[in-house]
Amino acid sequence: MSFLAQITEPTLLLNETIARANIRRMAEKAKRQNVRLRPHFKTHQSKQVGEWFKAEGSTAITVSSVKMAQYFARYGWQDITIAFPLNRRQLPQIAELAKQITLNLTVTSAHDVVFLREYLTAPVNIWVKADTGYNRTGIKTEDTAALDAVLTELQKTAPHTFKGFLAHAGHTYKARNQETISAIHQQTLEKMRALKEQYSAAWPALELSIGDTPSCSVMEDFSGMDEIRPGNFVFYDLTQHHITSCCLQDIAVAVACPIVALHPDRNEVILYGGSVHFSKDILPLPDGGVIFGLVVPLTENGWGAPLSGTAVVSLSQEHGIVRTTPELMKHFKLGGLVGVLPVHSCLTANLMKGYLTLSGERLEHLSGVAL
Repeated sequence: MSFLAQITEPTLLLNETIARANIRRMAEKAKRQNVRLRPHFKTHQSKQVGEWFKAEGSTAITVSSVKMAQYFARYGWQDITIAFPLNRRQLPQIAELAKQITLNLTVTSAHDVVFLREYLTAPVNIWVKADTGYNRTGIKTEDTAALDAVLTELQKTAPHTFKGFLAHAGHTYKARNQETISAIHQQTLEKMRALKEQYSAAWPALELSIGDTPSCSVMEDFSGMDEIRPGNFVFYDLTQHHITSCCLQDIAVAVACPIVALHPDRNEVILYGGSVHFSKDILPLPDGGVIFGLVVPLTENGWGAPLSGTAVVSLSQEHGIVRTTPELMKHFKLGGLVGVLPVHSCLTANLMKGYLTLSGERLEHLSGVAL
């Protein structure tokens, strides 16, 4: 049966060939630059997609929650970093995980270190979250007093081990060209290398970990870093294309949506596919407008290039409104299917709770699995 014939409701299509090529390209870059690739699995959250990373040599991964760490530990991943601030309310689950795998935790204060020392007996590795300019969380690299306080406590943390400094330059997502990405990346490298220079005398084995898809996709210089942790690159999306991290041909997912109504008088097509499928992330346009996705034709081989002058311009809970051109309007048929390239593949995958490959195979997503 054709994969298209299986679709009766919004369905997240996954082009395995493109995704594997994205994984291979990043793995090869990491080897060239002599850094460890510890991919962030928050984008795909799928045991099957995880196997594609194993095929390219990945043995250590990043996740964004304790639940995600539990899921991937179940499927054989033995070295997992939770790149999210320590959640003390999950201490029992953290303790159980620490007995099963090599668990790496992220702390943002000296208080976190004291808490782990006092309440967690199973050994873990500890990364200190460094803020290199994103201003979301972590200790600013210039805040020597706070850093000194954390490292002072880390000297008393047996049986836990200080691994090094971890950063996420998420402000690259606000870039609109490779020059801006490059400037942010270079600043991140400089700040992280300064940390190592500042503390390596007392901690000669400390490592540096960075990771954001724009920098890791565009840049080639990772000198001084020990590992990179990009995640979105496995699928990419319209946001990554907008900020020049990828080509449209690198986007590995599209949401197949049934056409449920037509309004030729205003050149609008109504899709079964709304904010509960895509989220409400937007892509800003040069004219000040916004879109929620680009429309692509579906074929037995996947999907084609975005249709000219055609985009998802509005979302409600289940409805998606596509505005198109008079010339293309007549090609949309009631009961037909179109694809939509998502603005944010991570949120879309989480909402869709599973994948359908072009060969008709169903792949799972953590959000659709009972643990």
